[in-house]
Amino acid sequence: MAPLKFCANISWLFTELPDFSQRILAAAAAGFQAVEAAWLYDSDLQELQRVRKATGVEVVLINTPPGDIKAGDLGLGAVPGREAEFREGLDLSVKYARALDCKRIHLMAGRVPVDSDRATVAKEMEAVFVQNLKYAADILSKEGITGLIEPINTRITDPGYFLDSPHQASAILEKVGKPNMKLQMDIFHWQIMDGNLTQNIQKYIPVIGHVQIAQVPSRNEPDSAGELSYSYLFDTLENIGYQGYIGCEYKPQGSTDEGLGWIKEYWAHRKC
Repeated sequence: MAPLKFCANISWLFTELPDFSQRILAAAAAGFQAVEAAWLYDSDLQELQRVRKATGVEVVLINTPPGDIKAGDLGLGAVPGREAEFREGLDLSVKYARALDCKRIHLMAGRVPVDSDRATVAKEMEAVFVQNLKYAADILSKEGITGLIEPINTRITDPGYFLDSPHQASAILEKVGKPNMKLQMDIFHWQIMDGNLTQNIQKYIPVIGHVQIAQVPSRNEPDSAGELSYSYLFDTLENIGYQGYIGCEYKPQGSTDEGLGWIKEYWAHRKC
């Protein structure tokens, strides 16, 4: 049984360091062979390339640009009237992914427009999302890149986010009908919205292209106090044959290095 592969989310981990290049170096020093990040677009691309090559660390996932965060954006994929901006952001993310040899891009759905009723705009937003994903799939396929969509919980983290459950996401992927479009399973969000993790993992494993982890409800280290038994969940993913990456997207309770005992224990145990 192959051990699971973990990547450090350097938008959440090693934030003691000011820039992403330094965080890649820190992740490599801590034993990670791969990293992921949300938005690298304010970073010097040549410096990121240099550090990636120097460390041999793989960049496995980036997000499409969020839009105007100050104006309330968090992705544009499903937002009516923002299709041109979505395509511009897609082009930028492909540029960075190509330069960093990154093979996965999270295509962020975005939020229900302010002063709009979710139920009223749901069909229109889904139609926009499906069309944007079809367009993106064709662009990404030429680059050998997998597109991912991620449900984000609307109970705690982001009440306005459009895509909030694995069931909704799976239905959208069926309508898109592109083999390089997959589901990003953030266990933190799935537990909050739906629970039933064992059954949902088994049901959706054929379309899961990436996994992310954090404890619930604190969003701290997987071995911190909370609702989830990650030893069980890791065994479940191993037994089911999951071979993709698992992104460590959590808030360290102290320094990042102090909170890595859980993964060092996993690595040591699997090497025995």
